[in-house]
Amino acid sequence: MAPGAITKFPAEGLRHARRFITSHNEKGQGVFVVDDDGDHHRVMVQGEAVANIIYSTKGAKVDLNDEKDLKYAKENEPAIHVPGGSVARLIDFAPGMESPIHRAMSIDYGIVVEGKFLLSLDSGESKVMLPGDMSVNRGCMHKWKNLDEERSGRMLFVLLDVEPYTAPNGEVLEEFLGDLAGDYADVAH
Repeated sequence: MAPGAITKFPAEGLRHARRFITSHNEKGQGVFVVDDDGDHHRVMVQGEAVANIIYSTKGAKVDLNDEKDLKYAKENEPAIHVPGGSVARLIDFAPGMESPIHRAMSIDYGIVVEGKFLLSLDSGESKVMLPGDMSVNRGCMHKWKNLDEERSGRMLFVLLDVEPYTAPNGEVLEEFLGDLAGDYADVAH
């Protein structure tokens, strides 16, 4: 790893984000059952980023009975997305870090939490995103760049599975992780 590489969550200079999960007590009242920083952390892109899985689910409708969803989220670290399910992850990006170009076959909601990012598409189009800005990526090839050369940045991504998609040119689009593939090689898809 390069000097200044990210080795853990959170990245240096970013606040320690907490995750709060609720459930119900015996009276049916809402209670907090988890107060932590996530079950699954993954250093990625040779120390240029770290992912923190906030939560993941399987199935179009999530089964809350007997806390099945809590068990699934704790025991299953997701790949880039969960087929038939969802994943919410924070990613801390090192200063100046640019992700490899990639595509998950999902709807990706991307929200800038801290920092200034450039979202670039394979068409050459790009947009600068600031804290609070959101993107909805519908299966497009894309990459992210933390535009701050001095500070780490943070984004929240929520990915939902989609039906197979045929682009207007007739191509059936598939997931493409490129240089990110190695970062997910040990987790089931």
